[in-house]
Amino acid sequence: MVIKHRKLNWVALLLIGCHHAWADTSEWQVGVTIDLSYANAFQSDDEIAYRSKATTMRLNEFTPNMGMFYLRKLASESSRWGLEIGAQAGYDTDGQVPGSDRLPGYSILRYLSRANVSYLAPIGNGLTLTAGLMNSFIGFESMFAKDNFNYTRSWIADYSPYYLLGFGGQYPLNQDVTVGLYLVSDYDYLAYRSDQPKYASQVAWTISPAWKFTQNLFAGPEQRNTDTANWRYFSDSILQWTGQDVTVALAYDVGTERLAQSSTDRQMLWMGSALFSRWHIDGPWSVALRPEIYWDGDGRLTGNRQLIKSITATLEYKIPLDSASVALRSEYRYDDSTGSQGGFFKFNNSQELITGQHAVFLSCLISFDKSL
Repeated sequence: MVIKHRKLNWVALLLIGCHHAWADTSEWQVGVTIDLSYANAFQSDDEIAYRSKATTMRLNEFTPNMGMFYLRKLASESSRWGLEIGAQAGYDTDGQVPGSDRLPGYSILRYLSRANVSYLAPIGNGLTLTAGLMNSFIGFESMFAKDNFNYTRSWIADYSPYYLLGFGGQYPLNQDVTVGLYLVSDYDYLAYRSDQPKYASQVAWTISPAWKFTQNLFAGPEQRNTDTANWRYFSDSILQWTGQDVTVALAYDVGTERLAQSSTDRQMLWMGSALFSRWHIDGPWSVALRPEIYWDGDGRLTGNRQLIKSITATLEYKIPLDSASVALRSEYRYDDSTGSQGGFFKFNNSQELITGQHAVFLSCLISFDKSL
């Protein structure tokens, strides 16, 4: 089956969903978030870029990284149509725009964070169908820092999809296991590399009240040459333990793709792992720690052939304000990049690179979430 992206009329589906969902406002939710930070990289006093990073890319300057608004209605048995509409702006959206092969209309679509409709079909245990621009179920961390343990995102999060554009379904086999299957456009949702659809799936298994395992897969052509031998295959595995005040999750990503070009024809491989941990100390105080490693030996994802080792420690003080909250985070991060193209910028507009980068982030996350 071939789906041309110009014929994927998710806007029409969105309008239909609005008509059906608007009748019941009891399950509507609305939210606004403002994400501000100042980042200090010790190697320089200049305003420099965070080399190879796809989010929080500006160092030694005050940055409005993200502003976000959403309106959402969840599908339920009492009101089966659901809807999500969201808008976003800020420097973190820059990293979502591919350097080439851009989807027509990307300059507008980049400012949308959600635009989808869903329907809970009365089939078996309930089949949830979703179409449009949706949050990616791949990965442990979100595009929105307020939803993550740490302020800055991991390397594996930056190089797996934050959003997906397409349609699919999610079905609970029983109270412990849920499966999902989707047809989507591209790994980078603002890219257009072929007319052929890509495939994404998820199996989420609640092993016990404390333990959960999630397996996400992606497969499809990410080049003009759409032969199956050149498809991108990507796996994201997450094992999570949740206690009363402590949550720990181990994620492992691995991807492969044969690069078919006139000058080269070789199999590329990348992989990474991160250990996410968060401890709610007491009241408004929480701490988070994330060691990680990311290997991109062929430079396929980061653009540079490198091995990155990183550790991030975050202290959070969260102030609840009725339907709103203010989260103040102080974060220390150390990254070490080695390899033939590894390193971080030492000065602005300079090719001189350093192996290790120490950085401190001071951030303020202002959020408002309310049920209507």
